Amino acid sequence: MALPTWERKVRIFLCVFGLFLSVYALHVELSRESNPDYRAMCDLGESVSCSKVFTSRWGRGFGLVQFVVAEDSPLNQPNSVLGIIFYTLQMGLGLSLSKKAAMFLVFSSWVSVAGSIYLACILAFVLGDFCMVCVTTYVINFALLFTNLRRRGAMEGMKEKAG
Repeated sequence: MALPTWERKVRIFLCVFGLFLSVYALHVELSRESNPDYRAMCDLGESVSCSKVFTSRWGRGFGLVQFVVAEDSPLNQPNSVLGIIFYTLQMGLGLSLSKKAAMFLVFSSWVSVAGSIYLACILAFVLGDFCMVCVTTYVINFALLFTNLRRRGAMEGMKEKAG
């Protein structure tokens, strides 16, 4: 079985875009922490501010890890670091044609979509903010889930034809 050209192109685009946004989010967070007057390109107003979101308690470990470990623990990483890991794994494992890789891609995509829904609710109902970078990563996560579900379905279809 060969990887469909559309899937490779879509996956590379989504993962590279997700990586870019995650690295940018990390840059904004670190810049804001070292300089409280730092203004990011994505800070367009009082209620449209990505740096406000990235530096909130929900910007690290989804706002949940701090309840399990200390707030300054190495385990309580910025969400952007988790994004960097996620998009790197999605791109790398997306090159594999193994069934286990396909299952992991789908599982990790469901986890990312659940995290996106959770963070979107925090964004809208708790922070009352709109973060263009955040919302764009949510869209990327949904698109990766769709791509991974299509892949798994195609692999199962190939298995049935071969069997």
